[in-house]
Amino acid sequence: MSDIEIKQPSMKFIETQALIKKIEAKIGMPMIVYWNSFNGAVCQNDVQAFYKLFKDVGNIDKVAIFIKSDGGDTVASLRIVNVIRNYAENVNALIPLECASAATLIALGADKISMGPLAYLTPIDSSKRHQLSPIDPVTNAKVSVSQDEIQRLERLWEENAPEDSVHHYQELYKYIHPIILGSLDRSSSLSIRVADSILAYHNHNKEERERISTKLNSEYPAHSFPIMLREAQELGLNVDKLDTEVHDLLLELNDLYSEMGNKAFTDFDEFNYHDNQILNILEARDTQLYYQNDKDWSYIKEERRWQVLNDNSYWYTITEDEQGLVKEILYIS
Repeated sequence: MSDIEIKQPSMKFIETQALIKKIEAKIGMPMIVYWNSFNGAVCQNDVQAFYKLFKDVGNIDKVAIFIKSDGGDTVASLRIVNVIRNYAENVNALIPLECASAATLIALGADKISMGPLAYLTPIDSSKRHQLSPIDPVTNAKVSVSQDEIQRLERLWEENAPEDSVHHYQELYKYIHPIILGSLDRSSSLSIRVADSILAYHNHNKEERERISTKLNSEYPAHSFPIMLREAQELGLNVDKLDTEVHDLLLELNDLYSEMGNKAFTDFDEFNYHDNQILNILEARDTQLYYQNDKDWSYIKEERRWQVLNDNSYWYTITEDEQGLVKEILYIS
């Protein structure tokens, strides 16, 4: 293995900084980037990364947040919005691409959301991969269970089961542990409460907040349902069309981040590989933060699962001085 060259991700700080300055000149306000790769997610460590970035930026009247993410931790979204609103009076979310699930919650914290033709938000209904979740017989991994799936099963049972049949929970418990059902119900309540708390930063109509939060949690046919500009407006969100030139510049920026976040996997053999992928990126003028995996994966055939070895993954900061680029570890616990 020692003779194999380990793949490294591309670094694009000079190029991304140039585009950020161009976009800021066009929109007339500072911009913060929050970008997740296909393996990245909204997580609790991102909260401290946001704080570090805004501490460097300082208090500002207006800020634009470019968000690209498939979602993640619901509570982390609330904490991220809290950090943003502690430093910025007015927030504009720029959405050129996917802004799903927990990332939708972050967008709800903006006074205005600007969406391009490829952009979408999603519902915020809950799904759980619990310690007691069912096991996929093929992958041997725990299966994620959603509140919407359970509710649909209950409704189908009530509509189609014979009158003398057992209670549907008696059958359901054969496949799904009852604790998971309780956890899903609690998680659903959490999603509604978090959405309401986030909207309250700029929307002071309690009934309107409750209506939006409840609809996002329970009135769409799938968690991945794309809520595009027109539907977001019908939902009652303050959404407008993203300026075409800004949209195209954001897509250029996304291309650079996609190159940074591309798979940096080095295969040693069919059961062992090294992962150097960049997962999450935050950036403002003069500063870039990113989380990079740096670990080995080894497949245990007898248990049909992967285990992590030699994990040296960290957050990093990139800045520039007279000598060139400066890369430092950002210690986040």
